[in-house]
Amino acid sequence: MEEILRLGEISCPSGVLVVIDGGHLGLWSGERSPAETDPAVLGVEDAAMAADVRDSVDFAVVGPDASAAARGFGRQPGDMLHDIPASRVAELEAVFAEHCRTAGIDARLEAMPRREPHAQRARRTAAEGGGGFLMFGIPVVAVGGVPRDRRLPVLASRVDFGDGIGPRWSEMHVRMSEARAASTVRLGDIGVDWARVLFGDADALNDWQHDEPVDGLADVAFWGAAEEEAAAVFGAPRLGEPGEDGVHGWVGLTLPEAIEKARAVQTWKEENGLRMMVDFRPHSHHWHVMRQVRASEVGSGTVDIGDARLLCAMTSWGDGYFPVSADLDATGALVAVRVSFSGAGE
Repeated sequence: MEEILRLGEISCPSGVLVVIDGGHLGLWSGERSPAETDPAVLGVEDAAMAADVRDSVDFAVVGPDASAAARGFGRQPGDMLHDIPASRVAELEAVFAEHCRTAGIDARLEAMPRREPHAQRARRTAAEGGGGFLMFGIPVVAVGGVPRDRRLPVLASRVDFGDGIGPRWSEMHVRMSEARAASTVRLGDIGVDWARVLFGDADALNDWQHDEPVDGLADVAFWGAAEEEAAAVFGAPRLGEPGEDGVHGWVGLTLPEAIEKARAVQTWKEENGLRMMVDFRPHSHHWHVMRQVRASEVGSGTVDIGDARLLCAMTSWGDGYFPVSADLDATGALVAVRVSFSGAGE
């Protein structure tokens, strides 16, 4: 039996909604070129590889048969190819040229003078009717036509999948109106590595602070087999955060204080070979929303950035690639945007 639950509300003053893994928003370049993103954030430490990533190229597929060529090539959604490492450019151009020659279509790759910022990718994709694009290889979806003047409910359907799986989300959706859906259009997939989905206004994401505290403060938390011993050694109280029974640490420290305590606990743990998790939590937008998620019975939380409200919710399925679709009414207006998890357990 399906149960419909309310996760919260969003607002989207730009009219462009982005659906993305909330754990990856530290990679969002906003209006800046992705070339300005430190490759270390992507986990790239080797100097040569970092230079290869930093010098990546974006290509537009152009020519009379551009759309057909891009669809047939199938490397990325849409009519652009983003973030091609410098060392792979010549190979990609040759493979694409051969693809067009073999298919008998007239198209070519044109290198862009500047890599397309992620906010611009979202707006362009929305203007083209909605769909997907890649952010450093991670699939993201954007759609336009979202009401700008009111809060929009985010609902989720929970189903008992049985066979040891139990109750989980079958879908989440943002409801734009109560109109009847006349058609459904597949927009693309979102790639999830952090077990969470975020629905956010494209412009508001430009001001998202993923790791930097918005108030200059941070928390330190630790838990695990050695937790009680660590609490005694460092005089750490129980954290007292909703949804985190048994976790010890400190809340509302200045950044220098939090860094010092986190390092001390981590060093003590490693030197003594103990089993325990140590978590450094700057009061960023990501921290703010995840604090609510941990305390929420439905695993969701919201954060306001300017006039926009963004919502993040746990998938209940962990990681994966999840399809996103748009319901349209008889006039083509947007009725709902849906993320489906119904096939996640298959």
